[in-house]
Amino acid sequence: MHKAKLALSQLVIVDMQEKLASAMPADALKNVTKNCGILAQAVSLLNVPIVLTEQYPQGLGTTLQEIKQHLQGVKAITKTAFSACGEPKFNQQLQRENSHIILAGMEAHICVLQTALDLIEAGKTVFVVEDAVLSRTPANKTNALARLQQAGAVITNTESVLFEWLGNANHEAFKALSKLIR
Repeated sequence: MHKAKLALSQLVIVDMQEKLASAMPADALKNVTKNCGILAQAVSLLNVPIVLTEQYPQGLGTTLQEIKQHLQGVKAITKTAFSACGEPKFNQQLQRENSHIILAGMEAHICVLQTALDLIEAGKTVFVVEDAVLSRTPANKTNALARLQQAGAVITNTESVLFEWLGNANHEAFKALSKLIR
């Protein structure tokens, strides 16, 4: 993905929900929440399409406020399938011309993994943001990232995504996005 690919990308934040968050390691959760918030702010500044999912919100709660506050007007897609691709409303939100899907969220080894594998199978180029995904145990996250890389996903990080979206320090959003990562 490089600057020419900005128009081809779409961010998907998977299941960053209140009750699910309470089962995560606190330090890792803080970092992932921060990075998902940065990505959410970036898509707003750059007009990158975003899809937000929530796994069974009646039981797991809604999206964390720290992320939701940056997504004005974005309505979460409710799902019970672990892969977001199992929800027809999710597939309707995927824009055909947006063949690069940037994935963040939790849990890396369940919903993020299954969504990514289905998207790859559907012909999408999938970028998994390593510092914006989380599992209850580091071993499960590590395993998921290895499986995803073997399946053809690109493992990346928040800053790389931001600067690839920008492409140039002359971009009108450069200063605003640079402040997000300081």
